Amino acid sequence: MDQKTKKAKLYFDIVASIDLIEEFIGPLNLFDEYSIDRKTKSAIERQLSIVGEAVKRIKDIDPQEHIEYRDQIIGFRNILIHGYDIVNDGTIWLIIKDYLTPLKQELLRKLEHDF
Repeated sequence: MDQKTKKAKLYFDIVASIDLIEEFIGPLNLFDEYSIDRKTKSAIERQLSIVGEAVKRIKDIDPQEHIEYRDQIIGFRNILIHGYDIVNDGTIWLIIKDYLTPLKQELLRKLEHDF
């Protein structure tokens, strides 16, 4: 598989994970509801770790590839994987509400334009 195909697959993986997070969050519109729903939190954290790993692999394939907040996404993935005991529900909620939609839109534009 060439690098361009690998990057496209990783973009699709990220978009699919964001789609799942949107599905999981569903009707939960309040942080208090999210913070007590352990199953949803666990599922979302898993998908966020996939997003972070995919972004890391894109960086490994093409260090010049620009993805908004790339290093922060990778850093947060490292916390999810290695610092599971310090994961903050408030931070995850902020990511869900403020950062996933713009990331998804950015990658969909890249997929449309570059592939």
